[in-house]
Amino acid sequence: MALSTIGTNQIASEAVTVPKVTDQVLSSRNFIINGDFQVWQRATAATAGANNTINTTDRWGWLLSNDGAVTSEQSTDTPTGTGYSFLAKCTTADTSIAAAQYASIFQNIEAQNLQPLGYGTSSAKSITLSFFVKSNKTGTYTVAIYKSGNTGYIIPNEYTISSANTWEKKTITITPTAGSTSFITASAGALLNTNALGFQVAFGLAFGSNFHGTNNTWSSNASHYSTSNQVNWMDSTSNNFYLSQVQLEVGDTATPFEHENYGTTLAKCQRYFQKISGGSDRFVYAGKGQGSTTVDATIPLTVSLRASPTMNAVNSRAFNDAGLTTSSSTTPTVNNYSDNDTHLAINCGGFSGLTNNEVNTWGLSSNQLNISAEL
Repeated sequence: MALSTIGTNQIASEAVTVPKVTDQVLSSRNFIINGDFQVWQRATAATAGANNTINTTDRWGWLLSNDGAVTSEQSTDTPTGTGYSFLAKCTTADTSIAAAQYASIFQNIEAQNLQPLGYGTSSAKSITLSFFVKSNKTGTYTVAIYKSGNTGYIIPNEYTISSANTWEKKTITITPTAGSTSFITASAGALLNTNALGFQVAFGLAFGSNFHGTNNTWSSNASHYSTSNQVNWMDSTSNNFYLSQVQLEVGDTATPFEHENYGTTLAKCQRYFQKISGGSDRFVYAGKGQGSTTVDATIPLTVSLRASPTMNAVNSRAFNDAGLTTSSSTTPTVNNYSDNDTHLAINCGGFSGLTNNEVNTWGLSSNQLNISAEL
């Protein structure tokens, strides 16, 4: 029925349904980036984990120090039957975790993104972490939030995987005074308003006694990532651990997971990591000779980086206007980068026969240039 034909009596007699706020899309409420594991710039296949390293899905990495080994990979096994999850596997067992050993999956969160929390004041807000998890190994696990800043504090929280090989949703609310503490509401609890580390969210898989704190209690001991109840997930090469739909938000209620479009999540990830693939004759970056062996070039960025980046080794070539081509396997270095720049000035040596100040082009001849500004 057209709107113009509806009478006032009809409007009055028809029930009006007002949707609940929690059923609606509340944009940008998730402090976690890539919580549904849609973006995998580095790799999707099983890749060996290394300490403090992101090597598969964007924004998620490993904290590792033990006698075992792990891999991570992309999985299509999800609680909704669509999208991807993060799959960890134990590939070398460590049946006895020593006091100083650990294994954990983490994401670092930029401090300036966490300013709505009001940490360091009496008005500090509660936060709620929700996620889906699945493992063949049942028992007590922990997830910790480490608050960085001028003073670091940490809080471990226990949760239980009750049924083997079954997706379970977990919800954990953390108050500013959890454990009857005042660390977060005092001035030392403040978060820096910068591009530095604000939170580290760490899903524990194994932690030795040096890392045991008290459940749901803020601690000034920055090593208290876990509790003594944490299972040793590293004890068998049969063990797996799936993670999906991780959300961290303000308040004491877990709202429905915030599904972003892929392009939005990709752009957020590219603030911390961008890659440029090589290939035959990909010479697209303006440059100039710096002496006879070095090229200065400018690379356009997809989005501005969080900070001045590091780059990995790359095979590259340079052309000058006379058609001279010369190759180099030297790792490019950053010449200059300031926050919010949309271009990256680089310097690459190892060439020969170039002319100082002569305009040329620089580009990848193979491999891949990884540009990392991770926390």
